[in-house]
Amino acid sequence: MKPTTQPVRVWDLPTRIFHWTLALCVICSVVTAHVGGNALVWHFRLGYLTLSLLLFRIVWGLVGGHWSRFASFVFSPTTLLRYLRKDPGPDLDPSATASLDVGHSPVGALSVFAILGILALQVGTGLFADDEIASTGPLIKFVSGSTSLLLTKWHKNYGQWLIVSLAALHVMAIAIYVFKKERDLLSAMVSGDKLLPASTPASTDTLGSRAAALAVFALCAVSVWWLVKLGG
Repeated sequence: MKPTTQPVRVWDLPTRIFHWTLALCVICSVVTAHVGGNALVWHFRLGYLTLSLLLFRIVWGLVGGHWSRFASFVFSPTTLLRYLRKDPGPDLDPSATASLDVGHSPVGALSVFAILGILALQVGTGLFADDEIASTGPLIKFVSGSTSLLLTKWHKNYGQWLIVSLAALHVMAIAIYVFKKERDLLSAMVSGDKLLPASTPASTDTLGSRAAALAVFALCAVSVWWLVKLGG
């Protein structure tokens, strides 16, 4: 008999807000970068917001809901290979293999870490960038001109298109899951719940945890504000 299923909270509200806000920031950052002019003011603001979100995700990956914690989706190469081969192996039963798809799967985890890492690099290089026209990153005074030009080249060219490529692959992967594998990943990131066996551990998503998340984000935002002010 198949185990009975029920709605289980997988993605807590802070994680869901982070996800959609970050996606919006990436889209708007690309647009404002190409519009130029006064839009660059918003490009910088979006960059600061993105950095605040990334710092928040690092902290929330340690103390957030069960399935939002890095510990729930850091997998060994062996587990990744078994997942790709759909082979549980001698030390994993089928139910354990199925649990790999509750939160971020081994493949999805690679995507998450890649996107977060590239975004961090992109925002970091932007802090030292110089468009040689009217805009410079807030921390440009801490690096030499040649270093700034090198970081600017990455920020305006390689980094930007790498982010666009990763985002496109992310959307394509979701589309494959929805239309080919008939697994709706989007609704869970909206509602937070998935239909799962009752024994599946749920993520904590209470008023208290949400208040804690807001406090964490506020501290991250203040830290970014302090960092930007270092440039004078």
